[in-house]
Amino acid sequence: MDASGVGERASDLPREPGVYQFHEDETVLYVGKAVDLRSRVRSYADPRSDRIRRMVARADGIDFSVTDTETQALLLEANLIKRYQPRYNVRLKDDKSYPLVQLTAHPIPRIEVTRDPDEAATVFGPFTDKGRVETVVKALRETYGLRGCSDHKYAGRDRPCLDYEMGLCTAPCTGEIGEAAYNEDVESVVRFFEGETGVLSDPLRRAMEAAAQGREFERAANLRDRLDAVESFHGEGGEAVSARRDERAVDVLGVAIEGDAATVARLHSERGQLVDRSRHRLDAPDGEDRIATLLAAFIPQYYAERELPDALFLSERPDDDELLAWLDAEGVAVRVPGTGREAKLVELALKNARRGAGGEDELGALGEALSLPRPTRIEGFDVSHAQGRAVVGSDVCFVDEGVGGRSHRAVAEKADYRRKKLPERNDDYANMRELIRWRAKRAVEGRDDRPDPDLLLIDGGEGQLAAALDALDEVGWDVPAVALAKEEELVIAPDGVRRWPSDAPQLHVLQRVRDEAHRFAVQYHQTVRDEVKTVLDDVPGIGPATRRRLLRRFGSVENVRRASVADLLDVPGVGEKTARALRERL
Repeated sequence: MDASGVGERASDLPREPGVYQFHEDETVLYVGKAVDLRSRVRSYADPRSDRIRRMVARADGIDFSVTDTETQALLLEANLIKRYQPRYNVRLKDDKSYPLVQLTAHPIPRIEVTRDPDEAATVFGPFTDKGRVETVVKALRETYGLRGCSDHKYAGRDRPCLDYEMGLCTAPCTGEIGEAAYNEDVESVVRFFEGETGVLSDPLRRAMEAAAQGREFERAANLRDRLDAVESFHGEGGEAVSARRDERAVDVLGVAIEGDAATVARLHSERGQLVDRSRHRLDAPDGEDRIATLLAAFIPQYYAERELPDALFLSERPDDDELLAWLDAEGVAVRVPGTGREAKLVELALKNARRGAGGEDELGALGEALSLPRPTRIEGFDVSHAQGRAVVGSDVCFVDEGVGGRSHRAVAEKADYRRKKLPERNDDYANMRELIRWRAKRAVEGRDDRPDPDLLLIDGGEGQLAAALDALDEVGWDVPAVALAKEEELVIAPDGVRRWPSDAPQLHVLQRVRDEAHRFAVQYHQTVRDEVKTVLDDVPGIGPATRRRLLRRFGSVENVRRASVADLLDVPGVGEKTARALRERL
């Protein structure tokens, strides 16, 4: 990799703390940490030593992981160096300052804090605060009774040692606890270090409350201090990192791409507990960085009419600066986790996405769930407008990929997409009735060169579906129709409402069609709206591009009129002079 290649790659990196890796094929050559990834990696375009110059020349790629803090970057760097033993890294000079926790590879594992772990041990860390680690390990031993003694002291005992009397060990050495039960406790300790804080904090809290009720105030205070150490432990940048306290609602997105099809799995966490999951199918984009491109397309479609979470954990950063700016403006933290609990959640989302990428017969499941013949062609409809202005409708089409193919999935047939301008009125039901009437009349009169669909999907609830059914009855086009309501993902059919599980394949079909109809309608609406001449055209300094940005940001000229100077200045291309001109003219 030459200097220009390093510079080009560096320009794609975020200005955030994290860890970067130079690699040759699958071999990691060098691991480094950075406060500002872009700036640090760019410095390798002009290496300061012959050793690093040789490393850069050998490298054919650079990977990175974003972390929340510099401390997490430091610890992740240490973990990766230990894991990969890169040829061009030297041993960290201050490695001894980072304690580790190991569970030895014995049938009855020993837990201990160490700086020199056994080769076959299960190791967690490194951590930055040795005192806190020791406090947590002691609390774990008091709760789960794991042994801390050496093999020499463990072997050949005929009665338990003092640790048993002190409540620090369950004495597997003398059979006071069986091997299977002991290893269940070991698993609980592993879960704690992997980020499941409640494994230890819950029993500590119960003990503290019991001590307080029993007026054992000194013991309650001691337990309170331990509980504080435990609850803050995973926030210090160690092996397991929990969500921030102010991020109560977190969505985790994982992407799997298989050929020209993609699956996005979403996990939803509230207050650190996973409460929901769903999978969504999309057409895979072309190009090299397909996952980043797909996330950039999925996020605005999915969250356009849903409540945004406090944080998004992603496997890759979306390649859309405007999207990231919008999320930032909405107060959404976007992170690509490098280690710990957040990374494990992303890996779980990826596992769900990969599981959803298989070739299940989702169309068969849809037909069975609706008591209809198996649909092989679905058309989806949506209407978009801005308070009755620039009203447009979309008509998208999905067909059965399994006809002559490898699976039975519904895939977009973009050649059969249609769109229509509608009369300007602020009436969603009338607009949907007009859109469906237009499609039905063209079909009945033979003016539409597409085959009739097996199912119509209406984006909306009971009102939109009723309007669509009225239009079908009026024209006499006999095609089944259902609606999908966004709020609770309820399927509205003429014979009743259905609530399907979030991971039901038949629901995924309708979600995919609905989301694409929405995207296509919004895209056309923005085009039509931006074509309309507005009073903004008469403001000095406002060209077509800035006008589009203003309308997309505020939604209408009226909202631009209400915006403050500070709000206007947030729009790219609007300076203070232009903002004041807007205020005066509008």
